[in-house]
Amino acid sequence: MELFEHISLKEIFSSFMVLFAVIDITGSIPVIINLKNKYGRIESGKATLVAYSIMLAFFFFGESLLKIFGVDVYSFAIAGSFVLFALALEMVLGIEIFRGTTHEGASIVPIAFPLIAGAGSITTLISLKAEYYNINIFIGLALNMLLVYVVLKSTRFFERLFGKTGILILRKLFGVVLLAISIKLFLNNAGIQIGR
Repeated sequence: MELFEHISLKEIFSSFMVLFAVIDITGSIPVIINLKNKYGRIESGKATLVAYSIMLAFFFFGESLLKIFGVDVYSFAIAGSFVLFALALEMVLGIEIFRGTTHEGASIVPIAFPLIAGAGSITTLISLKAEYYNINIFIGLALNMLLVYVVLKSTRFFERLFGKTGILILRKLFGVVLLAISIKLFLNNAGIQIGR
């Protein structure tokens, strides 16, 4: 089949590494542990499937999907930055913002979106189409989602590895990092919106 003629291990590896760096699931471990402690458990399968579905939808339909709702990618990114900002405040200040959220709800927002399928990973996915064949990007994304699932399932192991004090330190530290990321995401996309 013509589709499989374009399979390239080099392109698969390259797209996997680019997406791995942008999704940064390993860097999100303290955030995930914090949410797990708050809601009891995380629906690993659901979070992975929802994130995968969002990214596939953007991969195949891109900006046209948002245009149906009268929204562009930049506005979508700004909305994601607000969710990350709220999550970061919870981690740094120890306050509760996501009230009434269940473990199922937390698995979708903020884990599936915008933590995994965020504006950065979505725009990166779309931009990769200009460089690589779709089949190779698709495989690279599938491998990343497999890794996401493994990390989400392994939170108990990471909790034992870091211990309670280590988790507390990491939560505060990554909360500040997440705060900075959310502000940068907002400023970058708000600047584009104003300049348009």
